[in-house]
Amino acid sequence: MSLDTVRAFLAEKAPDIDVLVLPTSTATVELAAAGHGVAPGQIAKTLSLRVGERVFLVVARGDARLDNKKAKAVFGGKVSMLGADEVVAITGHPIGGVCPFGLATPLPIYCDVSLTAFDEVLPAAGSTHAAIRIAPARLAAITGAEWVDVCKTE
Repeated sequence: MSLDTVRAFLAEKAPDIDVLVLPTSTATVELAAAGHGVAPGQIAKTLSLRVGERVFLVVARGDARLDNKKAKAVFGGKVSMLGADEVVAITGHPIGGVCPFGLATPLPIYCDVSLTAFDEVLPAAGSTHAAIRIAPARLAAITGAEWVDVCKTE
C-alpha cells in the first residue's frame, strides 16, 4: 500500500514527521488546502513528467503552473505529463496522493523554487487523504531533490 511505503520512507529519513490522515479527500490542491486550513500555494503538488524517455518528478507550490519555456530550458526538451496509469505504475501512488516519498521506482526529483515562499508546505503522502507538514529545504534534503525554476505563479 502506498501510504505504507511513505511511512516506511519517513521512518528512515525523517522519523520526527507524522503523516496527517484526514477523513475527507485531499486529492486536489483546493481540497487539500481546505482540509488543512492553509492557502492553496502552501500545498506542495507533485508533477509526474517526461522529456523523451526520461521520467522525473517536480514538486511545486499548489497554485503554480509549469512554465513550458523554463522547463524546456532546464530539462533539455519538451516536457509532457505522464498519463494516469503510468503515474500509478511508476510512482506506486494513486492520483491525488502522488508524492516524492516511498516511490515504487527511483526517480529524479526536483523542487521548484516557488516552494520557498513558505516556511512549511504540505505534500501528499501516498494517499488521497494523507499529507505531511515539512519545510521546503527539508523536503528537498530528504528526497535528494535538486532545486529548479520551472514554474510561474499568477
